[in-house]
Amino acid sequence: MRSQYVSFMAYPAVLLMGFSVFTLVKTDSSGSSSEKDAMAGVLEMGPFKSMEEEDISLRDFSLATSSADSFVSFKEALAFKESRGQHWRVNTLGYMGKYQFGVVTLQHFGVTDTAAFLNSVRLQERIFIKNVRYNNKMLKSYIKKYKGKTIDGVKITHSGIIAAAHLSGPGGVRKFLKSNGRKSNRDAYGTSVRSYMKKFGGYDLSEVLR
Repeated sequence: MRSQYVSFMAYPAVLLMGFSVFTLVKTDSSGSSSEKDAMAGVLEMGPFKSMEEEDISLRDFSLATSSADSFVSFKEALAFKESRGQHWRVNTLGYMGKYQFGVVTLQHFGVTDTAAFLNSVRLQERIFIKNVRYNNKMLKSYIKKYKGKTIDGVKITHSGIIAAAHLSGPGGVRKFLKSNGRKSNRDAYGTSVRSYMKKFGGYDLSEVLR
């Protein structure tokens, strides 16, 4: 009897809530043209369609499931420094995507269609991991020799070396380490190998470098 009474009393509440939602939607749909134009501007920012169409794990976008020193945290921090995490971004020098790869690097990994590259988050993640593994292979002996040492006030770590190689290539990292920090390449915007070595040090890359 109690359950029937509760159900009977709930019906008016449900009807009232439904009417409120309908009224709210109707009111919003009749907003001013300036509000609609503003919303249209938001929807047109970036090629979001490709992101929605691909079946991508949230780990590609969020640090919520990862520890502060994980590989996911590393790549997302690096992506934010490179492009604010925007996979469609092309800078003034033609470097592109979430991780700002150049055409030569993309061609090295078999990517020739830059438009398709910019529209595929999944492809960009794959190329990033390939590049990390490539730089790790090219610098394996240097990682073994210099890891744990302090050069020019920076503690040398595995992830710091990989990040610096992303900025300047393996050659720039070798030059920095062999010169004891006296030669620190900079990119066109003034970012140095030393700064990347320091900023991205201490991450655990074992998830992809086993």
